[in-house]
Order: sequence, then C-alpha cells, then structure tokens
Amino acid sequence: QLQLVESGGGLVQPGGSLRLSCAVSGFTLGYYAIGWFRQAPGKEREGVSCISASNGRTYYADFVKGRFVISVDKAKNTVYLQLSSLKPEDTAVYYCAGTDLAECVNDHLLYGMDYRGKGTQVTVSS
Repeated sequence: QLQLVESGGGLVQPGGSLRLSCAVSGFTLGYYAIGWFRQAPGKEREGVSCISASNGRTYYADFVKGRFVISVDKAKNTVYLQLSSLKPEDTAVYYCAGTDLAECVNDHLLYGMDYRGKGTQVTVSS
C-alpha cells in the first residue's frame, strides 16, 4: 500500500523558514515522483514543486522559485521541502502526493498525482 505522511508544519513569522518532510512507503524503490501541493481556504489547489527519485529532476512553480527547495533522501524514503523567505500568502495546508514508477514532469504540478497524504498546516503570521 502506497502511503505518504507529512510533518514539519507550524506557525512562522514572515521571512522565516520551515522544513516539511514527506515520508513515503510502498513506492517502487528509487523510481517514483513526489510533489508538494498547497491549498488555502477558499482557493484552488496549487502545485508547488516535484522531484524524481530516480534522477533528482525538479520542477517549481514560479511563485516559489528561489524560496523553496525540494530534495529527496532515498535511503530514508523521505522528501523534503525547505521553505524560506515565507510570506503570509504562503499560508495553506501543504500536502505531498506521489506517482509510482514515474519521473516528475511539469504536468504533475498542474494535474496532480495518484496518491496523497493528509497534509500539514503552514501559517505565516506575525
């Protein structure tokens, strides 16, 4: 059974940083794509970033380029999203999602992925 479990959300001041973690299980060893998405109340889901476990290829939404960094630790089956220079408009539930036997492509950010976790709340406020 493919599972994804997020952690690391919380309350942070504008300009601050957080690191989100996504622990994955059940995916084919070293060959899967994991993405991070977010959804704020009353807003549409947004694709934030995704990464291919096989080759480390990454994609980012324009609104997070230069501020967020996605990475994967295949030994720990964990994908991280480092959030920096956070803004109040980054406030949302962040969740990770995955597709097995795949590499990350930009369409994943637009159309979603096959499996998802429950999410973790990120609140940016002073």
